[in-house]
Amino acid sequence: MKLHLKYILISTFILGSFYSCSIAKFIPEEERLYTGANLIIESDSLIKNEDRLRLELETVISPEPNSKILGMYPGLYYYFKNQKEHPGFINKWLYKKFGEQPVYQSDVSAFDVEELLLNRLENRGFFYSKAASKFEEEEQKASVAYTVNVPTPYRMETYQLDSLPPPIHQEIERLVATTPFTKGMRFDLSSMKLERLRIDTNLKSKGYYNFDDSFLLFEADTNRYDNKSFDLFLKLKKAVPKKSTVPYRIANVNIYPNYETADSITTTSIRYNEKNFIQKEVFFKPKYLDPFVRLEEGELYNPETSRNTARRLSTIGAYKFVNIQYKEIDSLATDTLGLLDANIYLSPLNKRAFMAELQVVTKSNSFTGPALALTYSNRNVFGGGELYNTTLKIGYEAQVGGEKNLGDSSLELGLKNEIIFPRVIFPIKINDDFFKYSIPKTKISVSIDYLDRTKLYTLLSGTALFGYAWDANRYVTHQINPISVSYTDLRNSSPEFEAILSENPFLKRSFEQQFISGLTYSFIYNELVDVQKTHQKYLNFTLDVAGNSISLFGKSEENGGPKTFVGLEYAQYAKADVDLRYHFNFGKEQTIAARVFAGYGLAYGNSDVVPFVKQYYAGGPYSIRAFRIRSLGPGTYNVNEDTNNTSDNYFDKTGNIRLEANLEYRFPIVSFFKGAVFADAGNIWNSKENPVFDGKDKFSSSFISELGMGAGVGLRVDIQSFVIRFDLAAPFHDPSLPKGERFNFDVSKPILNFAIGYPF
Repeated sequence: MKLHLKYILISTFILGSFYSCSIAKFIPEEERLYTGANLIIESDSLIKNEDRLRLELETVISPEPNSKILGMYPGLYYYFKNQKEHPGFINKWLYKKFGEQPVYQSDVSAFDVEELLLNRLENRGFFYSKAASKFEEEEQKASVAYTVNVPTPYRMETYQLDSLPPPIHQEIERLVATTPFTKGMRFDLSSMKLERLRIDTNLKSKGYYNFDDSFLLFEADTNRYDNKSFDLFLKLKKAVPKKSTVPYRIANVNIYPNYETADSITTTSIRYNEKNFIQKEVFFKPKYLDPFVRLEEGELYNPETSRNTARRLSTIGAYKFVNIQYKEIDSLATDTLGLLDANIYLSPLNKRAFMAELQVVTKSNSFTGPALALTYSNRNVFGGGELYNTTLKIGYEAQVGGEKNLGDSSLELGLKNEIIFPRVIFPIKINDDFFKYSIPKTKISVSIDYLDRTKLYTLLSGTALFGYAWDANRYVTHQINPISVSYTDLRNSSPEFEAILSENPFLKRSFEQQFISGLTYSFIYNELVDVQKTHQKYLNFTLDVAGNSISLFGKSEENGGPKTFVGLEYAQYAKADVDLRYHFNFGKEQTIAARVFAGYGLAYGNSDVVPFVKQYYAGGPYSIRAFRIRSLGPGTYNVNEDTNNTSDNYFDKTGNIRLEANLEYRFPIVSFFKGAVFADAGNIWNSKENPVFDGKDKFSSSFISELGMGAGVGLRVDIQSFVIRFDLAAPFHDPSLPKGERFNFDVSKPILNFAIGYPF
């Protein structure tokens, strides 16, 4: 109670500071507080896009006045309070967060602002404009009014190219013919700068290696007109070097696959596909490295091709630095053509690496525990940029909260071997030109996992994967696994677990189909990579289809039961997920993040139910954070109402339909500490009624009233994109409760979520 009263007193003090204390007594007698400026635009004709002109003019008006909130100056107040001899800890902290130094009338240089206003108007074609300023003074405050008289602007009649030396004249002439300039457009300096950049970019793509947009000069001639019209001429500045006006071709492409030793040890050059591969010994086989290099001998210099080559080489994963340098060959230059050597220096990463990762896992209903992952990596295994990884994982989990149940601890062991080829491995050769942005990677992995749930069962599972992943462009990624095989073997089932399965036929069937063979595909559109973008969008569509091809070889059992393949009952299903996200970034490190997820799994053919490992669950740090993992749903089911169910309910909390929506406001606190306020809603359902749940789990048109909803606050430690996250949440709509009692924001028993990384 004392602590609560202390916070009330502090809050009252702060609010009282805003409302009862005035800053007027702190302002020196010889000064007036500057309260801002007003811009008045007077014109003798209609100004097109006047609002945009006003915005540009207002950008040069300075200084900015002190910020106000509801007519008060909190930033100024804490500045003045901090000037005391003993300001106190709270005032120091508040000044650091909100304080502002006062801006006085004497800080305003109106004459300089007038000059800047006239400069901006002339850049926009409003020549012979006038600007004036007048201070409006009160007892302790002052503002300024700027008035600009804007005459009729100058407009373009023709756009012409002046005489230039060949061969650059012909190239620029073609570009001038496609200009965005139109007759009657207003004189605009910013548009001319954009035109220079457009021409420069196009010339660079045509081989003009030494050209620069600063060589171009615009001149406006008004002598022929009396009505504020002008002819615009484009020309080159004087003394532009001759080599800047000729294109360059690439004479030699020299590649150094192991550059760290190539510059100090005797090397040999291998000629392959019109390129020189220079290395002491074969570090990276030329036939595998060549497809990543888009530069070709005899082609014109093009910076876009150079950037594309650098990006493709960086994606191999074997190099820490990719450096492309061009060297002019002066001895072979002519009057109309220059020659370049393209030198590609590749500095490899360490061939072998070892990484240990300690994790804290929160994985099931009230379960948490440590996990240790040890990874050994070997790069460039076969001399073609291949990456081999082997990972050993050891994890232990125990139930640390909630009611104790059977299987309240588990031990997990896993071993995964993976090899990634930076190229397409396919029976039929695929032309690399089809993948212009990046070359697909072929991934092959085999893993085995052992899970021991105390007093319940032991699960031994193996997985084999063969697939491809590639970037179609900066934002789009494709991942397809045409071969995805997994096998699970349920062993050492205890009588208690057998009782769980006998009570729930759906659950039993989901464990019986041990063999899964199918295809998975993911399409990812990710704008979150552009951290400076205000509006960011993200889409992840995943399709998982199993059992179709293998059903062609399936063998029917004599008793009419499910088909088998090599003696194993196999699963047949289709599953599709859609994950949509939107981030709105504003202010200083402030973000509103939204997410919608929808998923549906359909069992058919050889299956009555989607396998347990492929079913959905809800709740937890990456889902509905007001509910523990797997504790929400399905539908309105409440295990506490089922008096006949005496077994572990952890397995019941899955379904083949999942819907979720999340909304979060993220903001900085201090240093690398970030805060969040969020709300989540969602649930899981079954498309076919499970008799164990008395129909409460079936998806229906009333699904909105069956959503689990919660809200909370979060603290994140964000150190260079490594995020440790704590989210505290409580439900305000619990679908497992009877109708009329579901809305209740119970903050007395919140759920604390611990996770690595942002939830979405």
